[in-house]
Amino acid sequence: QVQLVESGGGLVQPGGSLRLSCTASGFSLDYYAMGWFRQAPGKEREFVASISWSDTYYADSVKGRFTISRDNAKNILYLQMNSLKPEDTAVYYCAAVKARSSYLRVDEYNYWGQGTQVTVSS
Repeated sequence: QVQLVESGGGLVQPGGSLRLSCTASGFSLDYYAMGWFRQAPGKEREFVASISWSDTYYADSVKGRFTISRDNAKNILYLQMNSLKPEDTAVYYCAAVKARSSYLRVDEYNYWGQGTQVTVSS
């Protein structure tokens, strides 16, 4: 069955970096668009970044600081997060949808991981 497992979250000081990974099983990333979303306490889940064969997209709040990438051979999605800010604190989720181009909305994705906590605090 399709499974997505995130890892790499943790506690980091403002200005620091983290790299999140999302390991996919039960399907090949070759045929899927992938996304990262996040949800802070009391807030709705929001788009962070997406990647497909043809494009990548970033939320304005992370543009220039975060980089999404994928290793199709290993079936792993990554999110490199630099210059982290306290407002980046959230549970981060990876998601997948069988599509050639990127999607930006939560309701457009079929499969979700369980999430990994990222806390940015001094």
